[in-house]
Amino acid sequence: MERLRVEDLEEDLEIEYLFEPPSQAGEHDPVLVFLHEGLGSVELWRSFPSMVRDAMGGPGMLVYSRPGYGRSRPYRETRSVGYMHEEAVEVLPRVLSALGIERPVLVGHSDGASIAIIHAGSGFAVSALVLIAAHVFVEERTIAGIEAARAAYLGTDLADRMLRYHENPDATFWGWNRVWLSKEFREWNIEEYLPEITCPVLAIQGSQDEYGTVAQLDAIERAVRGPFERLVLAGAGHAPHQERFEEVVKAVSTFLTGIESFDSQGHTRG
Repeated sequence: MERLRVEDLEEDLEIEYLFEPPSQAGEHDPVLVFLHEGLGSVELWRSFPSMVRDAMGGPGMLVYSRPGYGRSRPYRETRSVGYMHEEAVEVLPRVLSALGIERPVLVGHSDGASIAIIHAGSGFAVSALVLIAAHVFVEERTIAGIEAARAAYLGTDLADRMLRYHENPDATFWGWNRVWLSKEFREWNIEEYLPEITCPVLAIQGSQDEYGTVAQLDAIERAVRGPFERLVLAGAGHAPHQERFEEVVKAVSTFLTGIESFDSQGHTRG
């Protein structure tokens, strides 16, 4: 795993990342950038990014752990209610710039999908969005899921299991959980960014997602101004790309090869 220093923020960042350069077949295609969930990291994506990349014919691929996750160094002690906005408009643009990545395809899961929405909706150039279990507003199911996660962290071996993937599991967990359960976060809403999104969007949701419902997809579809596709997987939970791995890899690769930036062989169309 490589480490990247980003020195033009208020406090220097050091993040762990995995970058796969494009194969010859995919050298002109947009880079796939994977943005993890609220308790995710590079490793917790497992083989999903590589399998999507392979199915696409070998475009470049970036997977990184956000500050405070995985083996990346935190850049502040506590997260604010606006932490996803900070990641979308401050951290992500600087990571992409440091690696020379322009007009990426953003593949986000949960928090990562919300970060992708804010980034694209803030005017940054992207080729497409793949949104897995995205949140654009807070539902009662969301709060119930976060409360259940807190109970699991306090009452099970979840902290020990997180230690395999995170430098400081307590800081990682509570930094996420306390923000989402705060009174201020009940009003969190990023629907205002959706009308500014004109690139193709694929939104994927499990019907049994413990953190959200298809109302999130409905809100996204109503407001975005680019081509939109949805995939609702019956019986799947919050991580459909892990639970229904092959189905989601196929859906993502089929969607991306059908947009303007790619052809069926993974090459750019003019």
